[in-house]
Formats: sequence, structure tokens, C-alpha cells
Amino acid sequence: MSGVDPVRPGPLLGTAPNPDAALSVRGLTKRFGSFTAVDGIDFDVPRGQIFGFLGPNGSGKTTTIRMLTGTSGANAGAALVLGEDVLSHPERVKKRFGYMSQKFALFEDLTVEENLRFYAGVYDLSAEEFAKQRAYVLAMADLRGRENELTANLSVGWRQRLALGTATIHQPELLFLDEPTGGVDPVARRHFWDLLYDLASRGVTLFVTTHYMDEASHCNQLAFIYRGGLIAEGRRTTFAAT
Repeated sequence: MSGVDPVRPGPLLGTAPNPDAALSVRGLTKRFGSFTAVDGIDFDVPRGQIFGFLGPNGSGKTTTIRMLTGTSGANAGAALVLGEDVLSHPERVKKRFGYMSQKFALFEDLTVEENLRFYAGVYDLSAEEFAKQRAYVLAMADLRGRENELTANLSVGWRQRLALGTATIHQPELLFLDEPTGGVDPVARRHFWDLLYDLASRGVTLFVTTHYMDEASHCNQLAFIYRGGLIAEGRRTTFAAT
């Protein structure tokens, strides 16, 4: 792949997780009965990077995110998220990251304003913090003037931007995005990536899963997962947000 310096997977095997990384995973494993969904994977994600986690449907991308966000336990391995042991103490880090799922995590029977207020309440934002972040999200998502519109009436692209806004309303240090551009037209996808570049420029670490090969060019670092195992990993030797 042009511009990528490939390395063999597994160079971190036997080393301790790195507490200075945004994410540091060693031997992470998840089994469902006799089926191994994630098979002893190792990787580090430096802070402030866009990390692309590529693989086909069913390869283990979402299962990995669920373990890293503390919503699913692991059968083996270790995982540090922002320096915290997320497998043992997930509550210590939950307010420091954001999560945007494959399916928009929005209440479609609520308005734009009501969705923003709900997520501000989840993260215990003060009235002052909410006012500041509300203004930012509405400007970022280009939804000013549509605060009272039902979310169900928004186009897919608008809902995607709103979902990104609710995931970042508490100004997280780390953002998990699980196939965030699925079902979105190319123009909306490009605009969405412009928003992600802006977040990265502010120092936010982005963990993005996708099965679109063209989106690899947007990432500083890539890992390919197939049937639960990492088959390749690399870092871009050049990077430009174009």
C-alpha cells in the first residue's frame, strides 16, 4: 500500500502494556463458546493519532471496541485505555472517551435539542458547559436553526453529524467510531472526515473501524483484522488531510 510502512503483527508480544499510549492491548481475546471472535491481538495507539481498524464484517472489530469500552469482558489479555485497566476498572475511564456506534445512537422520537440535553445529562455537564458545547455541536453539525426538528426527520448525513456531536459533547480525549460512514453518500463521508480531522487537530485520539479500503488513506496508523486475528499493521510514512 503506497505511503504505508508495513510491519509484521506481533512485535509487542510478551511486552507489558504501555501506560503512555491512548490504547495499549496485549493478547486480547474474546470467545463465545467454541468460537473465538478476537484471538490474542496486540497493538498500541499513540495519543492524538487516527487509528484505522480495518476488516470485513464479522472479523472482530466491534467485539474489540466493546472490550475496550468496558461493555464486554475479555477471556484473556490486558487492555489499557488512557492508562487505565479497562478490563478490571471500566468505570474509571468512561467519562474520558466517546463512542459512536454502527447504528446511530440517537433517539429518533426526540428533537435535536432533546438529544443534546440527554447526552449532556449522561455526562453530568454543568449548565455552563452544556451551553458552550451545545453551540459548538450545532455549528459543527450545521444544525443551527434545526434544534426543534425531530431527529427522525433528518437525513442520514445530518443524523451522522448529530451522533458525532452527542459522542463528543463532553470533550473526550479518545473517540471510538464503529463504521461511522456506513450507508452515507461519498460527499457526506468526505465532510464527516473533515470533522474528524478537526477533532484530531485538537488532540483527540480517534479509533475508527471500517471495511472501506479508501478510508485507510485518512489514518495515521492501520491494523487489519481477519477472523479475529491481526494479519498486518503499519504506520503511514506520509500523511495529509486531503
